Amino acid sequence: MWIADKWNDYEVIDCSGGEKLERWGRYTLLRPDPQVIWDTPKTDPRWSRLNAHYHRSTKGGGEWEFFDLPNQWKVHYKNLTFHLKPFSFKHTGLFPEQAVNWDWITEKVRHAGRPVKVLNLFAYTGGATLAAAAAGAEVAHVDASKGMVSWAKENAAACGLSGAPIRWLVDDCVKFTEREIRRGNKYDAVIMDPPSYGRGPKGEIWKIEHSIYPFIQACLQVLTKKPLFFLINSYTTGLQPAVLAYLLGNALKGYGGKIQAQEIGLPVSSSGLILPCGASGRWERD
Repeated sequence: MWIADKWNDYEVIDCSGGEKLERWGRYTLLRPDPQVIWDTPKTDPRWSRLNAHYHRSTKGGGEWEFFDLPNQWKVHYKNLTFHLKPFSFKHTGLFPEQAVNWDWITEKVRHAGRPVKVLNLFAYTGGATLAAAAAGAEVAHVDASKGMVSWAKENAAACGLSGAPIRWLVDDCVKFTEREIRRGNKYDAVIMDPPSYGRGPKGEIWKIEHSIYPFIQACLQVLTKKPLFFLINSYTTGLQPAVLAYLLGNALKGYGGKIQAQEIGLPVSSSGLILPCGASGRWERD
């Protein structure tokens, strides 16, 4: 498992009864987590000293209960800064387990020995974009949500990267990639974090089990002749790391290189256990 254990501003304090107790900077949040199917004694006093609690509804969805939480606050990871705020379906605008991928991206870009162009698809609030840009890459950041792209721009400004060579693109990722193929634009690296399900601008259905492999194949057409890396992250239940490895292996078999895939996770302070948080597959040039 790849473990995001280099945080100072974030911590999984404890997990029990379908919920995880977290420290985000100065603030303590309690949120549901489907992986936490055990029920252990809640001895840490912070279980009862919360700044906010997201209550999951038995009918689906849920709502926040706030005690003492600002509308927005910041956390830092190494040289990166992120604006956080509670919004729909328990999220804060950041997936801290992705720090293990940010570190890998940073290392690949810094040691490339050449200019690097990165295509970040389904790019959300920009963690991977900012890691790549801070390491010196030129990045195309693509997400269909205008709000998420605006949020990513705010994060870039907080990191001092407003002047970095980042293209901010509100667009359907599949349609954008198809246009890049026609335009002949090329990238040294592709990052993607595709959803389990979605709809395109004209009602096209995205189901990851049917759509992901053809999309990976399409992305090969925007790669340079000597690409640097290809990273896929997934939170889709049942999409095991081995499946991500097979997808990358079949698609990129003509490129040589090395493929690895693992669960990604976060350490739990109270128990020393690792909380699994999805899976990532990585192809990299030898």
